Amino acid sequence: MRNLGEGAARTPGAPAAGGPAADATATATATAGTSGARHADTDTTATASCALRTTAAADDGAGHGPAGARGPGRRAHGGVRTVGRRAAGRLRGWGGVAAMAAACGLTAALTLVPLSRGTGLGSSAVSGASGALTARADTCKDPEASLRPSPAGGPSIDAIKARGKLVVGVDQNSYRWGYRNPATGTLEGFDIDLARAIAADILGSRDAVIFRAIPTNQRIAALESEKVDLVVRTMTINCKRIRQVAFSTAYFQAGQQVLAPKDSPVTGYNATLSGKRVCSAEGSTAYEALARKSYGATFRDENDGTADDKDRYTVPNQLDCLVRLQMGEVDAIVTDNALAAGQAAQDPAVELKGRPFTTEYYGVAAKLGKDDLVRRVNQVLVEYRKGAWTQAYEKWLSADLPGIAGPPAPEYRAS
Repeated sequence: MRNLGEGAARTPGAPAAGGPAADATATATATAGTSGARHADTDTTATASCALRTTAAADDGAGHGPAGARGPGRRAHGGVRTVGRRAAGRLRGWGGVAAMAAACGLTAALTLVPLSRGTGLGSSAVSGASGALTARADTCKDPEASLRPSPAGGPSIDAIKARGKLVVGVDQNSYRWGYRNPATGTLEGFDIDLARAIAADILGSRDAVIFRAIPTNQRIAALESEKVDLVVRTMTINCKRIRQVAFSTAYFQAGQQVLAPKDSPVTGYNATLSGKRVCSAEGSTAYEALARKSYGATFRDENDGTADDKDRYTVPNQLDCLVRLQMGEVDAIVTDNALAAGQAAQDPAVELKGRPFTTEYYGVAAKLGKDDLVRRVNQVLVEYRKGAWTQAYEKWLSADLPGIAGPPAPEYRAS
């Protein structure tokens, strides 16, 4: 995994999180699957991954995600508990994406605010995953327990109001979660809707938000350097990360799972991975799962972490793994099944293999110490769970991830 150095310059005109509202203007670089128009709600110079299809088929709703009962140990929505994630011929059905991939290369959604590489790694699984194991890295008790909700203000809330914009780090390459609609050029998805709901609560408008596209491995760095106020980007809550950032209560349950071609001999996270090339995202819980137990798979890059690291098996953005899989450069992917289900919907030649082998929960992340902001987000989530969550799930996720009864119940700290 290449260390994206802290010396990288910020895109001209991109504001710090405390910058004025006038800095909301953004530049979007048009490539395959993106619009060349400027987007006032997006603070990013974005090169969308070539894996995101630009045809209507990208929205066909063909679900390949797993159905299942809610994972063990967590009450469904309504309860509250207080406690102290091939060969070029495989590109069939992609309507020329092979040529597009060759032209685009394996591009990542680069943040318009180049940041130092985040170091937060942790354990990891989709709401409704059954039979999943708790990820071993989470050895502390109840990392999902967050601060109690409050509608009150505070220094962080006051700064956001003074600026007039909420700055949120998001993904723009995860189909159904945070992705750039190729027809409109705007960011859409489950996480995007939640970010807009938070902006509406704090500032009175769903449009009072600046989206900054950040790679997986820069989420924590973006918060620590205050380039963003919040990260809403399928970010797993775990013991290692709660020492680096402050999380809201959980808003989605997921699990790590294997994605591979339908005709692959790989059957899941097991010995069939032996000798196989497996891709994961830098700084992801999937990478850490492989580091704990790889079953003999090759998942680390040669010269990993050095200037010569070619990011072949570990990539800045998880969707780049799908491109590598389609081009035959890797044999399988390990990622959150919440994300993998969307990728399976994009490419009918791949499917989820086996069962989720971890349980994890997504949370909204803020910089440590911004307790007023975390409490406010938790207050938003209290209301969001009453109806908006289900509406967003039905709109964005139900086709690919059917059978989810509702959001995880919130857990709060005793004090």
